[in-house]
Amino acid sequence: MRKTCTIALALMATALTAGAPAALAYPAPGTVTGYTVTHDPSLLVRDSAPRYVVYSTHNGSAISQDRISFTNGGPIFPVKPAWWTQDNLSGDLWAPDASFHNGKYWLYYAVSQGSGAGHSSIGVATSDSGLPGTWTDGGRIITSYSGDGFNAIDPNLLVDAQGRWWLTFGSFWGGIYITELNPATGTPTTSPLVKTNIAQRFAPPASDPIEGATIYQHGGYYYLFASFDYCCRGAASNYSIHVGRSTSPTGPYADAAGTSMMQGGGTLLLKSHDYVTGPGGQSVVWDSAGPGHDLLVYHYYDSRLNYEPFLGINLMAWDANGWPYIY
Repeated sequence: MRKTCTIALALMATALTAGAPAALAYPAPGTVTGYTVTHDPSLLVRDSAPRYVVYSTHNGSAISQDRISFTNGGPIFPVKPAWWTQDNLSGDLWAPDASFHNGKYWLYYAVSQGSGAGHSSIGVATSDSGLPGTWTDGGRIITSYSGDGFNAIDPNLLVDAQGRWWLTFGSFWGGIYITELNPATGTPTTSPLVKTNIAQRFAPPASDPIEGATIYQHGGYYYLFASFDYCCRGAASNYSIHVGRSTSPTGPYADAAGTSMMQGGGTLLLKSHDYVTGPGGQSVVWDSAGPGHDLLVYHYYDSRLNYEPFLGINLMAWDANGWPYIY
């Protein structure tokens, strides 16, 4: 269950330069305090107070004005849509993804019967303010069933350089997929669903975990960030964050060594280190405040605090070859 906790974590004093040495590859999370227990965080940056909203698994949120001190923002949906219980008996929400496009805020999220079930759905909601409790639900837009070969969880919206909308999703079976959306409705352009497989750990039938995908545009590339291995096991969690890139939203994606992400490729960006256990469930966002920064937002389990899941935020930059690193 979500609860209020306070944690102050040291922010690295010196920014890393392009081509940062490997010894500095895993900095501590930046300083966050207050209501920071979270899973699968999505950071929404607004133009007015509260400037920052973190949406997370279990229908929760946190708000902040300075990206450091967070307070409880209340439930995303104070009244849960009735259809949730058809896909999740407890009416739970997983892995929300919030962003602003076409003059309003969009929230994609998943409901699922649980890990290994395969019966999951992705829903969409909209809001004029992007604040918790203001979302109007638009219902399910993608559903998967056991045996379908894909899992309708962990959605992430991308609007590409041409203004086309894409939704990435998936976990375990078949890995990560992408489908095109209608910008007016935020729903898939095809029925039945047409999707493209863009990442998996190994060729079927192997199913080493890959999930939580986020695509982020930088320069002339689209970068696919994904969580490898296992979440949500406390001390045994071994999530890690990997990245590949492509010149097209639909791939092919490859890592810095040239290995295809359809064959298990993915350059390691962040893994367990020091007290940080199983970092993953990430999102990537541009924060326009001050000089502006790319941010990597994720959860991790803190070995000093009974392996509770905490919010991690790091600044992210790009080396001379166009690959991301955090500091």
